[in-house]
Amino acid sequence: MAARRLTLLLAVAAAALFAVASGARASKSAQFDLFRLGSGSLAQQAFHDRYRLSTIAARLRLTSGRARRRTRETAAGSRAAAFAMPLGSGAYTGIGQYFVRFRVGTPAQPFLLVADTGSDLTWVKCSNSSSAAADKEGRAFRPERSRTWAPISCASDTCVKSLPFSLATCPTPGTACAYDYRYKDGSAALGTVGTESATIALSGPAAAPSKAKLKGLVLGCSTSYSGPSFDASDGVLSLGYSDISFASHAASRFAGRFSYCLVDHLAPRNATSYLTFGPNPAVSSHTSSSSCPRAAKPRARETPLVLDARMRPFYDVSIKAISVDGEFLKIPRAVWDVDAGGGVILDSGTSLTVLAKPAYRAVVAALDKKLAALPRVTMDPFEYCYNWTSPSVVDLPKLAVHFAGSARLEPPGKSYVIDAAPGVKCIGVQEGPWPGISVIGNILQQEHLWEFDLKNRRLRFKRSRCTH
Repeated sequence: MAARRLTLLLAVAAAALFAVASGARASKSAQFDLFRLGSGSLAQQAFHDRYRLSTIAARLRLTSGRARRRTRETAAGSRAAAFAMPLGSGAYTGIGQYFVRFRVGTPAQPFLLVADTGSDLTWVKCSNSSSAAADKEGRAFRPERSRTWAPISCASDTCVKSLPFSLATCPTPGTACAYDYRYKDGSAALGTVGTESATIALSGPAAAPSKAKLKGLVLGCSTSYSGPSFDASDGVLSLGYSDISFASHAASRFAGRFSYCLVDHLAPRNATSYLTFGPNPAVSSHTSSSSCPRAAKPRARETPLVLDARMRPFYDVSIKAISVDGEFLKIPRAVWDVDAGGGVILDSGTSLTVLAKPAYRAVVAALDKKLAALPRVTMDPFEYCYNWTSPSVVDLPKLAVHFAGSARLEPPGKSYVIDAAPGVKCIGVQEGPWPGISVIGNILQQEHLWEFDLKNRRLRFKRSRCTH
């Protein structure tokens, strides 16, 4: 029987979060350190982002066909705790992603994974992978050394129904479930799926930090992988809206929410923040907190988080308008409407923000008008670039994204008029097809704390430096 594959693209590799409802308050929190991989060439980032966008579109077409058949939502009791993983910049690698440190197995084995809100399967490189260097350095998972590794059968519902990228062949019910991730840029990850435990560090004011096991994770063991996306990482941490994602599993036990704060995409290697599961004091506090000590806004802004089955595993947000220097742009409402062929997702795995053609044209025209005093220069892959050493002095126009409700994202100018080369800045937005979805990438998200409240379907955000 022919293998069924889901063609995926992770502009550079990614990981995502699906959440599950939880009830009681949490007294502790947990965090993951995030590390952003290097900026690399902007042309290369744009190339990967375009591939990722086409893959997202293909994925959503596949998902929408199954959406009507999926009516059950997972629910689980909450736990009175939370945890966090370190997250930081890795600009030295040349890949435009954020990385998180992750420990799986018993005893625990450490890995550095791409944190991607557009992925549903968490996977790590395995000991018999094609990368001898990874194995030699101890960065390959060795399932035979873990007491908690349990292969998932190819005849199980998890394999047959929850893994659209699993292989259809199943010689015997005892055969392990196999997967084949094929990325549009030529990258690939093949292996088998099992359940495993992750070691997490609980934290909170009521007690000293302590370690605990998060059991029953769906984990891919990639015995073969290829492509530049995985050269600098050990795999992918899935943060998407999916029944099998790490986000789904972890959030179901930690108050139904997770949050992250992305440091400046050009920040040095030692600049760290956290990927947090459970209540994050920095979101609710009216003053600066230890995780985001220099937060510029006293209170987080809030808008609905749209968990639309048609958009799985991506997180959809409702945008009303975009303005430049207070002037609302003429953009058709259909661009923001999933039912009309549009929609917007918040994606940690895409670097540059991609806007569907009508929105892109309106935004770049408005920004270019404000920058007209500067000489234009040519620099791929951008359409609008400027000589920033020119004697002309201009103030950066103020871009604002207006969400449903009264929430308004006002990113720093460096997030949309970006440094492309010495003395050159470009409007760092890419044009996407129409009809088609728009993507708020990680550069536009930088220096903000984002909380995905999956239980209450709310998205909260506030300005922050994100560093300790």
